[in-house]
Amino acid sequence: MHETTPRRPHRRQGRQLAAMATTILLVLGLSASTTACGGGDPESLTVYSGRSEKLIGPILEAFTADTGIVLDVRYGSSNDLALLLAEEGDKSPADVFLSRSPGPAGFLDDLGMLAGIDDDILDRVADGDHSPDGTWVGFAGRGRVLVYNIDEVDAADLPDSVFDLTGPEYQGRVAVPGSNSSFQDWFTLFRLRNGDDVAIAWLDDMVANGSRFYPKNGAIVEAVGRNEIQFGLVNHYYNFQKVAANGDAQRSANHGFAHGDDGGLMIIATAAVIDSSEEKDAANKLLAHLLSDEQQTYLTDKVYEYPLALGVESADVLPPAPTDRVGAVDIDDLAAEFRRTMEIIEASGVLDQ
Repeated sequence: MHETTPRRPHRRQGRQLAAMATTILLVLGLSASTTACGGGDPESLTVYSGRSEKLIGPILEAFTADTGIVLDVRYGSSNDLALLLAEEGDKSPADVFLSRSPGPAGFLDDLGMLAGIDDDILDRVADGDHSPDGTWVGFAGRGRVLVYNIDEVDAADLPDSVFDLTGPEYQGRVAVPGSNSSFQDWFTLFRLRNGDDVAIAWLDDMVANGSRFYPKNGAIVEAVGRNEIQFGLVNHYYNFQKVAANGDAQRSANHGFAHGDDGGLMIIATAAVIDSSEEKDAANKLLAHLLSDEQQTYLTDKVYEYPLALGVESADVLPPAPTDRVGAVDIDDLAAEFRRTMEIIEASGVLDQ
């Protein structure tokens, strides 16, 4: 829980100017979503979002429409935004931080930069889907899967483990999104769970086995669908989006690895309130909005992610959510860990494949 702190006039004035001066925000790298509301002096929030505008934008727009609270949103890499928050300290304009995964939020929590979230919001999710101290809460889940071409691959022959993909039967047939942030999130967790020696050996073996580099998950799903390549490591929802758009013409499907295998982890997106925020009440309203039945249903029916709010069912087309999920993650030095991930990826040569 939190105490409400009085607003300082100079901060409120700065936010009014920020809401009106879209061009200034763009120069600063701030992507503004400033939905006007009628009359008065509306509250505003600054959101640092590691979730892309394509995925989260409609939900944020609905929040402003419902509450009249104007949102100034900065989109970027979760890791970069977390490091920026650490650099800004208590002078940060941010009120809310949305992260692609728990690691960046845990990093800020260790620095004492996150406020306690209202209990009624934490109670919307299972205990494992919020931090033990209640400073961040999960609001969506994405599973890592192997997408495959349904015309070229017999489902009975699909692998149980991500480690199987280094075998000769997968020579030159697997796509890896080495520069993609979701893959880098996953590979960092893979390293932390298995150690660098195992992670490096796996990636080197993938490269030696002719795995091919694609920059994005969506590009992999498209390539698999047209049989340019037969397999790819991606987030689960991309294939569901392509099938929804293309119907039977999309010749691809997802395969989940066996229970307990690191290739099939579910990574949850998180939301947190910045401790230096003077708008904690409004910030908690935004988190409650993310976990409302309506927005959780949107996330699963339209985006095809897994909802985390208790009582909200996944879209009918989705298989059961992976039970091996990544919640609280202990990352002492976020910058060092992700720098190490990039060093390994670049040294492997996978980006040159």
